[in-house]
Amino acid sequence: MEEQGEVRKVQKTGGSTYIVSLPKHWVEENKIKPGDGLVVKRLEDSTLQIFPLRVKEEKKAAKAIIKISQSDDPYKLARKVVSLYLVGYQVIHLSSEGKITPQQREVIKIYVREKLVGAELIADSPGEMTIQILLSYPELSVKDALRRMFLIASSMQKDSISALEKLDRETAAEVIRLDNEVDRFSMYVIRQIKLAVQDPRSIREIGLRNARDCLGYRLIVKSVERIADHAALIAEKVLRINKPLEREVLKGILNMSSLANTMLEKSVLALFNEDYDLAEEIIVEKEKAKILEEKVAKLTLEIPREDLINVRLMLESLRRIAEYSSDIAEIVLNLTVTETLS
Repeated sequence: MEEQGEVRKVQKTGGSTYIVSLPKHWVEENKIKPGDGLVVKRLEDSTLQIFPLRVKEEKKAAKAIIKISQSDDPYKLARKVVSLYLVGYQVIHLSSEGKITPQQREVIKIYVREKLVGAELIADSPGEMTIQILLSYPELSVKDALRRMFLIASSMQKDSISALEKLDRETAAEVIRLDNEVDRFSMYVIRQIKLAVQDPRSIREIGLRNARDCLGYRLIVKSVERIADHAALIAEKVLRINKPLEREVLKGILNMSSLANTMLEKSVLALFNEDYDLAEEIIVEKEKAKILEEKVAKLTLEIPREDLINVRLMLESLRRIAEYSSDIAEIVLNLTVTETLS
């Protein structure tokens, strides 16, 4: 019964005031007393959200303090900072009884700069460092951050294949660098989703509708992150190829890349347009990627062994990009299936 909600009758008092009683167990659970204030918030779909006033008043910047010593591994400290960021802390303070070593300081600064969206080092002294997260969901919603991830990942895949076509090492190196940018937005989205799961009242504030959306978007973020990883892997293989590939082999790779990227871009449209039918089309196309991979693999038998291995790994990465795009489409099906019912 609780899952569906309790039905309570609306009463009218004083000629113009409408009232409804509150569930006793909810009042006791939240320690609400007569005279206490409640926040009543109207949501976009015209439903009302009710919560104790003190919850809104008590929302402060959560602060974590890390006590460190000079013997602590810098990367272990940096990973702890990332974990605290992901679970929602607004302020992360590192403190040492002695001095923070130059290596510890440098690694932490790199992680803050390259991996954490919205994080800034606001205090830096010999024995202390303070990191504050200045960006929040009103400024960058989950959907906006995920859209940015999609754009970067798609661009990375296109550029990695362009680098292969022209043997452009500079472009390949730039693709590898961009992988960190996707990871930054990935961590930001994960942080926002975790905060929403801890406080369901904020789910709509981050741009999602319900807990099911949170789970779906968490899985989609992981798929986009892996797509970017495979684009970077292709770029790494480009750096190992010393001469242009045979025309037919390159043509096959270009065709496979075009299919994978089209599937990725369609999955983006299906997600943000909540298009069930388009998502279904993408899943059907997944088999084409396997067929193309086998076809191109046969063409690689005559190329030098050192290039053969790299080309085969590129083909595998392109297939994986197509498969991850299909995974995103499957999640879109789950998120939109109820809208298809009459």
